[in-house]
Amino acid sequence: MNVTIAAEPSPLTFDPATAALVIIDMQRDFIEPGGFGETLGNDVSLLAAAIAPCRAILDAARAAGLLVVHTREGHEPDLSDAPPAKLDRGEPTARIGAPGPMGRILIRGEPGHDIIPALAPAAGEIVIDKPGKGAFYATALGAVLADRSIATLLVCGVTTEVCVHTTVREANDRGFRCVVIGDACASYIPEFHAAGLAMIKAQGGIFGWVSDSASAVAALRGAG
Repeated sequence: MNVTIAAEPSPLTFDPATAALVIIDMQRDFIEPGGFGETLGNDVSLLAAAIAPCRAILDAARAAGLLVVHTREGHEPDLSDAPPAKLDRGEPTARIGAPGPMGRILIRGEPGHDIIPALAPAAGEIVIDKPGKGAFYATALGAVLADRSIATLLVCGVTTEVCVHTTVREANDRGFRCVVIGDACASYIPEFHAAGLAMIKAQGGIFGWVSDSASAVAALRGAG
């Protein structure tokens, strides 16, 4: 049975059986003190606003039987999948791969690479480890979605203008309809969050739709 989600620039009707929730990079390295986000000079507490809305939509997606996909950005311990342009940029207090309070920064298998406990994947949920900002680049995400005939993505996570935006743009080019759950996304730079959401829904929804967690939960309740 199709459901309709209130969104901008217009409501969107979709079939929950061909929809997936994609939660982008809700990792300790980005959200907690001492991780990669803080080494770049950011106030990581600004991302906390997305946690409760993400949890609400996650609970609703699980209850409705949606495919749930979690992503994690990080690299192999030998950094073979991290290009020099990424490793050397800026002047962080500690670079990718350096030791930190949650293990080596942004390295797969380290505590900081883990998804925060409040949003921990349940048994059977898909976890995509990605080396870049977009969730499709150098990952199996495209195949995972194709195998399940997924057409619509509900997207949330951090940060709005970087990994969320890149993933939505990648998905849009691949023909997916993307609904970004605005209050379940966050940025270290609030004006970038606002601009990122505005760009997605501009020009008749050039990259997709923008909704909120309350509207998404209400729509998914109708799928039960």
